[in-house]
Amino acid sequence: MIAIVAAAAFFGCLAFIASQASRFVCADVAPMDDGPPPGNAPVVALVAAGTLIGGVLVATGALPLQIGIAAIVVFALVASWCSDATCGIVPDVFTLIPLGLLLLFAFAQRDWATVLSSVVVFAPFAGAAFFSKGYGMGWGDTKLAAVAGAALGAPLALIALALACAAAAIINRFSSARGSPIAFAPYIAAATGLALPLGFAH
Repeated sequence: MIAIVAAAAFFGCLAFIASQASRFVCADVAPMDDGPPPGNAPVVALVAAGTLIGGVLVATGALPLQIGIAAIVVFALVASWCSDATCGIVPDVFTLIPLGLLLLFAFAQRDWATVLSSVVVFAPFAGAAFFSKGYGMGWGDTKLAAVAGAALGAPLALIALALACAAAAIINRFSSARGSPIAFAPYIAAATGLALPLGFAH
């Protein structure tokens, strides 16, 4: 029980630090004219979600290395969510550095499945970003999807992100901002965070 509480507290603090890192990085970033409208990130809810993820991971028997990987991923998810919600972009520092760390772990362990999963998940999002010229799908979202692929494995990541795409389309269809650009990173982050414990359950 102590380990579960400690992990929950650690992940909650990590989520809060990620939200503040996003605030610092985005402080001088002006929202793009063709980007999603700026808003506020639900920091309290994200901290609560991080706390829950940490507790669930330990309660379900995640290994120390898996907990370390999850910490990297949760930081990336929360920071990306906050950045996209507040300034309409996902800075590379919140995607490429976590992705590099995950791939470094994979190479060190000769875990080629993780590398392949990242590429497989990255590819369709990259295609969408390329053909929409960054309007329908941003490159920051694409890099965040690659993080999800590395963390979850391709099958689970593709299912989770397909659900994220469906949720984004439905919500945008019935919202007052119908037809305008949406911040997609929060959907990727939510789907990945929900699936994270499942990704380590094998």
